[in-house]
Amino acid sequence: MRRSSNARGVFVAGTDTGVGKTLIACALLRGFALRGLRVVGMKPVAAGAVRRSGIWHNDDVDQLQAAANVVASTALVNPYCLALPVAPHIAAQAAGVNIRMAVISKSYIRLGHSADLVVVEGAGGLLVPLARTFDVADIPLRLALPVVLVVGLRLGCLNHALLSVAALQSRGLYLAGWVANQLDPAMACVAENLQTLRSRIKAPLLGMVRHAKNPQPAKIARMLDIDRLQRRL
Repeated sequence: MRRSSNARGVFVAGTDTGVGKTLIACALLRGFALRGLRVVGMKPVAAGAVRRSGIWHNDDVDQLQAAANVVASTALVNPYCLALPVAPHIAAQAAGVNIRMAVISKSYIRLGHSADLVVVEGAGGLLVPLARTFDVADIPLRLALPVVLVVGLRLGCLNHALLSVAALQSRGLYLAGWVANQLDPAMACVAENLQTLRSRIKAPLLGMVRHAKNPQPAKIARMLDIDRLQRRL
């Protein structure tokens, strides 16, 4: 794939909001770090922040920074931190902010100068608008990043997952693999749903993450086939 810089990276997308993108992104950071890579996380756009000691904090961004082994400026890790916990383009409008792809691209390139690999996390699902002319899927397209899709296992996941894969294909994006994250501990027919997805998604299942009340990225990293993913990047 053509890359926007010498930086090597992967984009973590989700089938919806709240499906575990941050958990999986942090697990990937931990897993790659254990393999001797210098890794840093990035969340280009985050909506939902609180002000502490005069600084805006987004929980996802804080988790990504904690999971990385490269220290980077928060302004690069998260170029757009928006206060309202709503769709990013609406939060940006409320804040009087114009989200620009050029800013995201420059931040990614600068992060890549100090790391072997940048794990970039999206916001919401792939087609969530970020500005009038582009959406989340345009980020991996602009940065030429392979995608890992996090599928939230709950009722309705088949439709959400297959629509997301279709959206990736329509943009010409490369799906390096997908992760099944069980959101509903009482979900019926988990194995059957997994088999249905495996038969229809032409990319490897990198791991099945069972529901847990307090999931830990370091533990999740051991559930993922990081080596297989690394070979596909």
